[in-house]
Amino acid sequence: MPETSRSATDPEHLDVLVVGAGLSGIGTACHLERSLPGLSYAVLESREVSGGTWDLFRYPGVRSDSDMFSLSYSFRPWTSPEAIADGASVLQYLRDTAQEYGVEARIRYGHEVVSASWAGERARWSVRIRLGAGAERVISCSYLILCTGYYDYQDPYRPPLPGQERFTGRLVHPQLWPEDLDWAGEDVVVIGSGATAVSLVPALAPAARSTVMLQRSPSYLISLPQRHSFSLPRLARFSPRLAGRLERLRAVSVTTTFWHLCRLAPSLAARWLLGRVRPLLPDDYPMEHFRPRYNPWDQRLCVVPDADLFTALRAGDAEVVTGEIETFTENGIRLTNGRLLPATLVVTATGLRVRLLGGVALDVDGTPVDPAEKVTYKGTLLTDVPNLAFLIGYDNASWTLKTELSARFVVRMLKHMRRHGYRTAVAQPPPSAERVPLLTLTSGYLTRAAQLVPSQGRRWPWRLYSSYGVDALLQRFSRVDAEGIEFTR
Repeated sequence: MPETSRSATDPEHLDVLVVGAGLSGIGTACHLERSLPGLSYAVLESREVSGGTWDLFRYPGVRSDSDMFSLSYSFRPWTSPEAIADGASVLQYLRDTAQEYGVEARIRYGHEVVSASWAGERARWSVRIRLGAGAERVISCSYLILCTGYYDYQDPYRPPLPGQERFTGRLVHPQLWPEDLDWAGEDVVVIGSGATAVSLVPALAPAARSTVMLQRSPSYLISLPQRHSFSLPRLARFSPRLAGRLERLRAVSVTTTFWHLCRLAPSLAARWLLGRVRPLLPDDYPMEHFRPRYNPWDQRLCVVPDADLFTALRAGDAEVVTGEIETFTENGIRLTNGRLLPATLVVTATGLRVRLLGGVALDVDGTPVDPAEKVTYKGTLLTDVPNLAFLIGYDNASWTLKTELSARFVVRMLKHMRRHGYRTAVAQPPPSAERVPLLTLTSGYLTRAAQLVPSQGRRWPWRLYSSYGVDALLQRFSRVDAEGIEFTR
């Protein structure tokens, strides 16, 4: 992209600004470093440390909710045998990657992006940034990449809980886990049935006096080994990265195949999943607590490493209860069936609040951009918004698989613009008015945000297919200047 002239009074100008120093932001910056030498760019991070989700979440038992071979970057494969890694290990992997590829030096901490305004006559974004102590500054860029995830870091989802003001114990949300929280000897109730609750219960149970996972309805669970025995142990000894790449290919193939099976034969998949759970439970434990009301992969599948949740149930350290809350009492929770759950600590693992684009207010030549009115292009661009990409991962597979597809596409596009002297690239709306959802699962946090999220078109390139193999082939073999995108000088 050719640089336009600027005066001494103009703000600092960079070729690219990446917003967010988490999993997708660090990965995208690494792709820029590897593929576009000489590019001027910075990574803006609102917090004082990198890592995004993996630094923010500090609750006990936090871990990857998919295998690390597919969650790790393709250019830096995961070489540890820990297939399901704890949060600290994932965070260290991210920070080591940023150091190894020179990205750490490009991160500007304490830079919260408030808004971004596109000026068509200058072909650049003016990005307003809030610094500490109320100070602000503006940086302009030719291309803006938002790697901010899709949930609110400051404000998690807290559903109304009847009578909670009467509760005399402690009420905490995992996203805001207090550093001083001691649950030893406490009666703990974890409200929720998703990945967070499934991770928390076995971590809390050994020290707590009692631990209950209270769910309105069950989720599908699958126990997988936490440590993976490499299929090629000699290769892993002499070439850990090659072994990691092969394990990544294996993991992606297995999970993608299983997802397709769940779509094509949901009853068969459900029977198989429930059949794997039954032998892990204590004798005569009610299966009703593990039989969901939906089909497999209508919501995200919860991984239980080394069956740790089931081990806690068999040991009598934890219990799963399915029911509706009637009210909190001073000393616990009363369910609509009359059962009273004693509690001195209640953990509301009730999910996330979606906040797309990191809450950044966008406008194009003074016209505000409403993401919900836009259609995505190749899962990465927003129609009618020039020189902007936003990266979010799959909701049915490892986050990184899709964000790397997007990052590679952006790199190809920037190279194309540089080679041909283009200043702008903007996705056009699809020819058909038909739309499909961008996020495919029926999880509560996604259905609550349905009116906030952009849609997809009916066909490629305005649609991805939630299948990594299909999407990767389409991205790899399609032209950058294919149908639906307009480049201008």
